[in-house]
Amino acid sequence: MLNALEIVTTVIVGVMVGVEFSVAFVIGPILNALPEDSRQLGHAHGGRMLGAVMPFWYIGSLALAGTWAAAGWHHRGTGLVVTAGALLLLSVVMSLLLLVPINNRNKTWTPGNRPEDWKEQMNRWERWHYVRVAVIIAAFALLVTALV
Repeated sequence: MLNALEIVTTVIVGVMVGVEFSVAFVIGPILNALPEDSRQLGHAHGGRMLGAVMPFWYIGSLALAGTWAAAGWHHRGTGLVVTAGALLLLSVVMSLLLLVPINNRNKTWTPGNRPEDWKEQMNRWERWHYVRVAVIIAAFALLVTALV
C-alpha cells in the first residue's frame, strides 16, 4: 500500500509541476506576446480556469506528501519526503499570500475595468510564480529521490 501511495503522490506532484512549468515558460510567454486586450483577457481566463483547480491540487499534493511521510515514517527516505512536504507547504503559503490576491483581482478584469497598473501586477505575479515553480520542482525532485 505504501508503494502505491508513493507512486500516486509522485505522479500527482509531477503533473502539477508540469502544468505550472508550462504556465511559466509556455503559456505566459504566448499570452504576453498577444496585443494588450487579448493578453489581459487570456490571463484573466487562465486565472479563472486554473484558479478553480489549483487549490485542490496544491492542498491535495501536500496532504499526500504528509500521508506518505506518516505512513513511511520508519522507512528509508522519509526525511526527503518531510522536506518535500515542507516545500509544498511553502508553495501553498506563497500562493495564499502572494499569488492568489493578484489572481483574484486579475480574473475579474476586462479591457474596460482593468487598473492602469495591470501589467505591473501581472509581472509581479509572474515573478512570484517563477519562485513557486522552483519550490515545487525541488519538492518533486525530493519525492522522486525518496521513491528510488
